[in-house]
Amino acid sequence: MTTVQLTLNLSDGLAQAAQQAGLLEPTAIEHLLREAVRLRDRDGFFEAADRLAAAEIPPLSLEEIQAEVNAVRAAARHIDRQP
Repeated sequence: MTTVQLTLNLSDGLAQAAQQAGLLEPTAIEHLLREAVRLRDRDGFFEAADRLAAAEIPPLSLEEIQAEVNAVRAAARHIDRQP
C-alpha cells in the first residue's frame, strides 16, 4: 500500500459540504478515486471500440477464429513442456 498526502484548495462552502458528507475521509476519497478510474477505463474501452468500428476491419470467419484459438493452445502447450 502506498500513502499519499493530498492538499485541496476548496471553496469554504464545498469544503464544509464535503466534510459534512464524509467525503474527505480516506475511505471516501479512495472510493471516489476508484470510481473515477473505473469510469476512465470504461470510456477508454468504448473509445477503442469506436475506433475499431471506424476502421472497417472485416470480421473473422469461424474458421479463422478457430485457427487463432488452436495457435494459442499450441503455444501454451509448448510453454508448459519447457523445463
